[in-house]
Amino acid sequence: MSYEETTRRVHRFAGGLRTFAAAESASAFALGAAVVAALVWCTASPEGYERLWSTHLTLTLGDHELGESLRVWVNSGLMTIFFLVVGLEARREFDLGDLRERRRFLLPCAAGLAGMLVPALLYLVILRGHDGAGAWGMVISTDTALALGLLSLVGRGLPEQLRVFLVTVFVVDDVVALLVVTLAYTDHVNLRLLFFALVALAAVAVVRRLGSRPVLVPVLLLAVAWVGLLESGVDPIILGLVVGLATSAYAPSRGDLEEASNLFLGFREQPTAEFALAANAGVIRSLSPNALLQSRLLPWTGNIVVPLFALANAGIPLDPDFLASAYSHPLVWAIVVAYVVGKPVGVVLVSWLVERLTGGSVRPAVGWTGVLGSGTLAGIGFTVSFIVAAMALSGDRLDEAKLGVLTAAVLATAVSVVVFARTSRMTEERRARALLGQAAPLQDLRTDVDPEHDHVRGAASATVTLVEYGDLECPYCGRAEPIVRELLADTDLRYVWRHLPLTDVHPYAQLAAEASEAAGAQGRFWEMHDRLLEHQDRLTPHDLLEHARALDLDLDRFREDLVNHRHSARVARDAESADLSGVAGTPTFFINGRRHHGSYNLATLSAAIADARARALMR
Repeated sequence: MSYEETTRRVHRFAGGLRTFAAAESASAFALGAAVVAALVWCTASPEGYERLWSTHLTLTLGDHELGESLRVWVNSGLMTIFFLVVGLEARREFDLGDLRERRRFLLPCAAGLAGMLVPALLYLVILRGHDGAGAWGMVISTDTALALGLLSLVGRGLPEQLRVFLVTVFVVDDVVALLVVTLAYTDHVNLRLLFFALVALAAVAVVRRLGSRPVLVPVLLLAVAWVGLLESGVDPIILGLVVGLATSAYAPSRGDLEEASNLFLGFREQPTAEFALAANAGVIRSLSPNALLQSRLLPWTGNIVVPLFALANAGIPLDPDFLASAYSHPLVWAIVVAYVVGKPVGVVLVSWLVERLTGGSVRPAVGWTGVLGSGTLAGIGFTVSFIVAAMALSGDRLDEAKLGVLTAAVLATAVSVVVFARTSRMTEERRARALLGQAAPLQDLRTDVDPEHDHVRGAASATVTLVEYGDLECPYCGRAEPIVRELLADTDLRYVWRHLPLTDVHPYAQLAAEASEAAGAQGRFWEMHDRLLEHQDRLTPHDLLEHARALDLDLDRFREDLVNHRHSARVARDAESADLSGVAGTPTFFINGRRHHGSYNLATLSAAIADARARALMR
């Protein structure tokens, strides 16, 4: 695998938020289609629907048998993988995102807990003295996959901070809800088997700490832990969340990438199976386990696991008699009120209280419209709601509960659309205040821009500063250059270039960087910079002299600067600042000190710049 391919993966994994969001749009459609299919199927043939999902499937290993219905294999088996991905996403935010400043976790955590408590209380008050009161656990959890998928559809153009806030609130929901499922809705627990499962899980941690390379070992131990939990009476879906939260995320270091590229070069010189395996292992080692698991599991969970769960659980017969009976029972309306009213009230009220009680030192990472929209989207329940309903209810009450959850999801979606649509009619400053709030963003760029030493294009008074770490021989930097030029048509944008020559794969990158600095010493840095990116196939020493001649530079001075490497220290200083900011590949962009994750096409960068400008103007 080439270094360019490695760099492309780095950009994709380091920017996991946008990749995750893109997949959610497709998975939201798949989930909606699965819900509709389940309703149509169950309405047309309720016996056939139930017969299929009640089919008993048994795994046999020697004298041991593990048998469950097809629905249980989906609910407790495949959904474990889904909650693993949720845990991975949350851990990524703790290690690389805004939540690496732990103080920022306080408010969304409190909001998430209140968004569970208020709905549960409303549910119990409405159902006091009626059947189904014991199923209060249905209304405490938000369906992460569906809510984030709908956010990606109804909230196009919304700032990324909103999604981060939502993820934090939802993960709190998921963790506590799964604990409730484990503790409140488990009738009997076999302590011996539970202990056996915990020992297997502890063994996984030991194996990972020892750095065991065979992937099969921890996988087998996790399978043992899953079976132990299932047989003990504890729903094993919590295992996925625990493992995800325990899987660290980190950006690849430049040293790891250089080692990976050296291994590939070894394979290029001796294309044997041994060198191929070593090169592949080097690339994989450079990436965090969190990033690797997300990339491998996300398409499966979004497009197969969650829709299959919906197909297995959302089926209810939509005949007029059932609907009339269900909507006349308080169970349906208890669920609807709990979700559509209780969730946003809990999230907004506690967020306001935390800010007031802390004197504003702890405030939402988003504006109050963003907080309200998070609360309304939190009113979309599905996965855990159906799991609890199946544990606590049966017969008509179970079908009524499913109808209530689906009705609440539709209404919560409609309210969310209205909340976010209001911001489109606001002025830019009001919209920024409503969606972004006044919390100061974390700074990822460790070395501030210094106009005395940095190469800067644009007005010094510009509201937004775009910093690029680049390599003049890197083809991706070459592709990004026309985009940057289009962005510079914005007169309120300041652009800074910093060198990061990847000398292990680009043999002329260092000399090209020094050549641009030598031209800069004669007042022609940007002309040389643009010319070298335009002619990346002409960077040999002879070519550099030709470029200098075309720019009418003093050739003797230029040649002497290159021969004596007079500007190597200037290039090294940029590279050192890249290391301080955790930059490993090129191009890497920072917008007002915040690292830009994901794609660097014109639309994506323009949107990020607009958000940064709105936040800066608001401050």
